[in-house]
Amino acid sequence: MSTSDAIRSLASEGLPVAEIARRLGVSYQHAYNVLKAAGRLAPRSSNVAAVTATPLQASTAENARPVLSTAVLLGGGFQRSGEWVLTCEGELVPDQPLSKARGVYAFVKDAAALYVGLATMGLSKRLYFYGRPGATQRTSLRINAAIKAELAGSATIEIYTATPPALAWNGLPVAGDAGLELGLIQTFYLPWNMRGL
Repeated sequence: MSTSDAIRSLASEGLPVAEIARRLGVSYQHAYNVLKAAGRLAPRSSNVAAVTATPLQASTAENARPVLSTAVLLGGGFQRSGEWVLTCEGELVPDQPLSKARGVYAFVKDAAALYVGLATMGLSKRLYFYGRPGATQRTSLRINAAIKAELAGSATIEIYTATPPALAWNGLPVAGDAGLELGLIQTFYLPWNMRGL
């Protein structure tokens, strides 16, 4: 059985792309591309309403993973670093200055994380691009629209950040922040993270 056949087989068992990639030891992108080419991925709506669903509105299949709560984030070393606000000009900005250090960030509504990401260029710079996404930055454009939709509905979207240290495995360097981001995406239900679905 080829790797592509194994990917399709695991997908037919209902496993998410991230879990298939982990089990087979292949990249997420490879597994995703195989399933996309086979027409095996559920169509995604570009409608912001679909992106802004809260964890409580998720389907039973999506809700098989637990919600990432603020209690878990705080207990794991995250700190509340601010919240998103709209300026008078309609620009999306954090209400407080953010760290320039690398790290992991979470966008939280009603004590449940909706999105987790990795800021290798620094938290301040990465979150800047959510407020002012470029025309080709699909993820930043999608998350920008989702946050603005939530704020328009009077929701509060909080920003939590963590800067885990670099680690080592058998004497080799391991990026602690990258591992934390991936672990959270694979473990918890995060409705705005497409990679974890």
